[in-house]
Amino acid sequence: MFRVFVSGREAQVDEGATAAQVLKGSKAVAARVDGRLVDLATALAPDSKIEPVGFDSEDGRDIYWHSASHLMAQAVKQLFPDAKVAIGPAIPEGFYYDFEVKTPFTEDDLRAIEKRMRLLSKKRISVEHKWLPRDEALRLFKDRGEDYKLEIIEGIPEKRISVYEQGDFVDLCRGPHVPDTGRIKAVKLLSVAGAYWHGDEKNRMLSRIYGIAFPDAEQLERYIENLEEAKRRDHRKLGPELDLFSFHEEAGPGLMFWHPKGATVRRMIQHYWEAEHLKAGYQLVVSPHIARSGLWHTSGHYDHFRESMYTIPTGEEEEYVLKPMNCPGHMLIYRSRVHSYRELPLRMGEWGVVYRNERSGTLHGAMRVRGITQDDAHIFCTENQVESEVQGVVELTLRMLRTFGFERFSVDLSVRDPDNTEKYMGNDEQWQVAEKALVAVLERLKLPYKRAEGEAVFYGPKIDIKLLDALGREWQCPTCQFDFNLGDRFDLLYVGEDGRHHRVYLVHRTVLGGIERFMGILVEHYGGNFPTWLAPVQARVMAVTDSQNEYAHRVFELFREGDVRVEIDSRNDKIGYKISEAERLKIPYMLVVGGREVEKQTVSLRKHREGDLGVLPIDKALKRIQEDGAVPVPR
Repeated sequence: MFRVFVSGREAQVDEGATAAQVLKGSKAVAARVDGRLVDLATALAPDSKIEPVGFDSEDGRDIYWHSASHLMAQAVKQLFPDAKVAIGPAIPEGFYYDFEVKTPFTEDDLRAIEKRMRLLSKKRISVEHKWLPRDEALRLFKDRGEDYKLEIIEGIPEKRISVYEQGDFVDLCRGPHVPDTGRIKAVKLLSVAGAYWHGDEKNRMLSRIYGIAFPDAEQLERYIENLEEAKRRDHRKLGPELDLFSFHEEAGPGLMFWHPKGATVRRMIQHYWEAEHLKAGYQLVVSPHIARSGLWHTSGHYDHFRESMYTIPTGEEEEYVLKPMNCPGHMLIYRSRVHSYRELPLRMGEWGVVYRNERSGTLHGAMRVRGITQDDAHIFCTENQVESEVQGVVELTLRMLRTFGFERFSVDLSVRDPDNTEKYMGNDEQWQVAEKALVAVLERLKLPYKRAEGEAVFYGPKIDIKLLDALGREWQCPTCQFDFNLGDRFDLLYVGEDGRHHRVYLVHRTVLGGIERFMGILVEHYGGNFPTWLAPVQARVMAVTDSQNEYAHRVFELFREGDVRVEIDSRNDKIGYKISEAERLKIPYMLVVGGREVEKQTVSLRKHREGDLGVLPIDKALKRIQEDGAVPVPR
């Protein structure tokens, strides 16, 4: 026997004991042994540190969903023997697998595959990890006609190849996986779509099946209910229905047209953004939409971002670029004159429109567009100002997001790969200062975070804040990152207290991200039921009959003069229909006027989704809507 440590507690185990035996009785789908994720069948060594990895953890869900993708592939191969398997990873919500098939899968096919998956689950087929010599692995997948697996193996330099086998199905995979198919309990295949191999349009189109799986039916049922609610909240459906925005194929995909009501919401967002930034000491700038291509060579975007850029040749044998980023413009503004240390920090912000040639297959309503309005800002500061500036950015970010109704967040600290530091700009001292500042801020603000080694961009570490919406979905919007690239490329300096020139420290940040995307998130978060301060129309006046129209117009004018976004419904329709229409359009307040209201100079006030609030004098109704329509102060 020898000792191991199970979740920090010492235990004695027999020689050859596995993680499964040690964690027996837990709901583990895999284990973490000495910090490494492994299968439960892994044999333990003396003094090993073992922790269970369950479905309730991010790693556990990834393992579970990856295992479910293998189960789905096994079912597909049994039902469609000629199908060729490509890749099947876990994704943030579930899994998918790509197949080459002669005829794309149908809804009936998905139901049949689901049924076969449940059958394979009941059989509790053992999932076994094997290492094969490279030649044997090549021969195995060649005999099975799996061309995509052969291509993947060709790109693996190792002499041994990791595979997982479950019954008649073998897949190329590093794992880990659940110990048997019986662990995959409740499964639902969600949709099928086309996907190019390696995402390259020049390659063959594959058939991609998306799915989800849970350890019990109750969790699956809750997920499906959430999914149905997400469909009802879909911004691509609500945007046109509420007359907020639209997309037009004749204008080109990925270009968002803001209708008057949507533009009103956008304007409220921008006014609030500008007010908060001015209070926080930012100076607002505007940079051109195009610039000579040489600027983008200097910034490095031309070399690293060329495929996503729109270029404009001119008759003077000169090339211009529609700006994909606001950064170079801000660098030029800073460099236009000499700066003293007394001027720093200099915070420069812009609502800048940028254009990116995103692949058509990646475009998704407002969430992924080609014309993007970014709430960009750059902070030029000294080394000893870095920490306080980052803290200011995070505090501003959380305050603004809470104002928009978001209360839950997850945070990633993205740092460089310590084993490949040569891939990154900047020296060790800069990275240490930057990372130390980011960590200090997160800890001071008591923000839990996940450290993500190797996830930093090549020019600096960053904090990524993901907001959680009303359905618990994560959205990446805010980011605060150091930039050791542009300061050097544009030779950005300041004159220090010693009279010498010093390189500025550069912090690049965005609070809302792309405004188009943020608008889509807001629509889905609220289901189109915007809070009164953001609602494009805050109140609608409606007369019961035509004889009250004159009074209704007078009420309308009084509310408009009171800075309420108000409109009037003077159509010759029944009042019940008018109220129903206002409810459908999700207008926060309805001001109904009939004969009694005219006589007493009052309004009958109704609120969306709440109903009748009673009869009020005009001034009291106006005050109530004004107070409800004020920008909220976050707790």
